[in-house]
Amino acid sequence: MRLVVVGGVAAGLSAASRARRIDPSAEILVIEKGMRISWGACGLPYLIEGQVSSIEDLVVYRREVFEKERNIRIRTEAEVTAVRHGARELVLANGERVRYDRLVWAAGARPARRASGGRVFSLHTDTDGERLRAFLETQRPRAAAVAGGGYIGLEAATALRARGLRVRLHHDATTLLNREDPWLTQRIVERLEACGVEVRLNEPADPERLDADLVIDATGMRPNAELLAEAGAALGRTGALAVDEYQETSLRGVFAAGDCCEARHIVSGRPVWIPLGTTANKAGRVAGANAAGRRERFPGVAGTSIVRVAGLAVAVTGLSQQQARREGFSPVEAVIEARDRARYFFGRRLAVQLVADRSSGRLLGAAVLGDQGVLARINTAAAALAARMDVETLAGLDLAYAPPYSTVMDPLLVAAQQLLRML
Repeated sequence: MRLVVVGGVAAGLSAASRARRIDPSAEILVIEKGMRISWGACGLPYLIEGQVSSIEDLVVYRREVFEKERNIRIRTEAEVTAVRHGARELVLANGERVRYDRLVWAAGARPARRASGGRVFSLHTDTDGERLRAFLETQRPRAAAVAGGGYIGLEAATALRARGLRVRLHHDATTLLNREDPWLTQRIVERLEACGVEVRLNEPADPERLDADLVIDATGMRPNAELLAEAGAALGRTGALAVDEYQETSLRGVFAAGDCCEARHIVSGRPVWIPLGTTANKAGRVAGANAAGRRERFPGVAGTSIVRVAGLAVAVTGLSQQQARREGFSPVEAVIEARDRARYFFGRRLAVQLVADRSSGRLLGAAVLGDQGVLARINTAAAALAARMDVETLAGLDLAYAPPYSTVMDPLLVAAQQLLRML
């Protein structure tokens, strides 16, 4: 069996590695458009800020690990320009044809608009990061504008402000992080402004025309799904590739994983496109297993994520109140503030938001914001969503307590008890 994987980062290499463990005799080839494989784009803001010294520090595994230890062939700087599924072959930019028996499409996503160069930058590829880092060090800009209020835009604004630049953030909607949550947006804006970032919401901006020495275009992403769609693969309601629970597309023997395809949301049950590295790794493993002959299922996503905004940890999972209402629920929301640990252990304020369905009491979503103690609490909420837990059960969880780590009544439980009184 000849397995070809398109994409040499999270989803693609997870798929190739999993397939190799299942089928030691398979011929496995990974085709990557860029120069590097197995590197973490999530680290780019920290490269820009200066916390990471080199792009090489973002490489997870060296090429030799795959080629010598796992017997997986790697081809970099090789771009696929067409998929001819009837002939089971890929066409590369140089005209070469690559045959496959099974295919895993892990081609990721791309910026909705590609920066034109000069003082306008995207922050997506390794070369984007290197070019921006060099510009900062050689041109020494004093003022920056960031277009886009998603994860990339907020992290870029944080990184540039930490370098001492004057930063202005433009976003074309009234809420940040695609969360449709005024409460969350207000907290983020307050922290950004306290750190000297000017925030302009509900203000569409053309990055090319923004007045600044340096501009980051973070106005959105698009799934790299067109080539497979042209070959006959179905697209889902989001515009990304539609896959079943086995990560198989509508083309038999062709699987997809990562930022190019949809996933089922475990709360709404509907297909969503939430491009995150954690999802890419897990879905890639399932795609690789099934391409190698297994029958494994991907359970879906809750959209759990955490981002650092000017030192504030902002974490979400599941649905906001507005999103839940749109999905047909009757949502109720509780927001509380409490210390993350005992006052005499320098406990800091932590904000917790919980959303539940009024008719069933089922937990639908959560957000946690604070300077510390955020990760464990959002992960607990994510586990509760996966278990389809109701708020009463959540409020009764036996969570650990010691003064250096929590309060005797954990803020997550305080929020759950508050929400119970509202149901």
